[in-house]
Amino acid sequence: MKKAYILGHPLGHSLSPIMHNAAFKHLGIRAEYCKKDILPEDLPKTIELLRQDNVFGANVTIPYKLAVMPFMDNLSDSAKAIGAVNTIINDNGKLLGHNTDASGYIRALKENAGFEPKGKIAIMLGAGGAARAVAYALLNANVEVLYIHNRTFEKAKSLAKEFKFLGNIKAIGKTELKEKIIACDLLINTTSVGMEDNAKDPKTSAVEVLPNSGFVSDIVYRPAKTKLLADAEKVGLATQNGLAMLVYQGAQAFEMWTKQDAPVELMFAAALQALEK
Repeated sequence: MKKAYILGHPLGHSLSPIMHNAAFKHLGIRAEYCKKDILPEDLPKTIELLRQDNVFGANVTIPYKLAVMPFMDNLSDSAKAIGAVNTIINDNGKLLGHNTDASGYIRALKENAGFEPKGKIAIMLGAGGAARAVAYALLNANVEVLYIHNRTFEKAKSLAKEFKFLGNIKAIGKTELKEKIIACDLLINTTSVGMEDNAKDPKTSAVEVLPNSGFVSDIVYRPAKTKLLADAEKVGLATQNGLAMLVYQGAQAFEMWTKQDAPVELMFAAALQALEK
């Protein structure tokens, strides 16, 4: 039986095994997708296990999207440009590091939410691995400007400088944040603020203000409605959580591993059912 994994720490919240195992079963593929909740010191030996003949590869989540990069034999163009890996493909013992987060995010925004980012003013909260993919996706989708705010301003500044070649991107501090959010078309939370902790909804929001008339996107999907999204809905703003991004990035990884079309609707249904439980 073939194996695929998700590498991260902690992994209690992940819906990926449910989604991928439903897809394997539907297509009659003898494979199993498993969690590997690992500590940083166990990362090198875990990566080596992915080279085995019976392993498709792995998805990578917090906090290892950057940490796995030195262990890859090759990197795709998107992984190089984004500077983060969320999907590893085992190609006859050689490991290819790829990134499906960017395409997954933009597909979710356009196809699932019906939001066209081209020409829009966007504000992104966070500057980590997921933020890099979202920034790459939005700049390639030709937003008018992408503002980045991060708790550590230098990290936002560094990301803006690195991605300047892709488009109009600027780091902003706390003093500018409020006025920028009020006027923006798209507000995206890529941080873990609002994520469930041990199945408890923290009831905290990533921001204190909301756009006057913009779209609010949160890549957190557990809980299904973070405080940020609940607050946005209360004032009549359109919103989207991270479930669609999860499904679309997962579907692309599935196709790269199996060389078969992913049953996207089935994966959506499986993930949604698990989330509702």
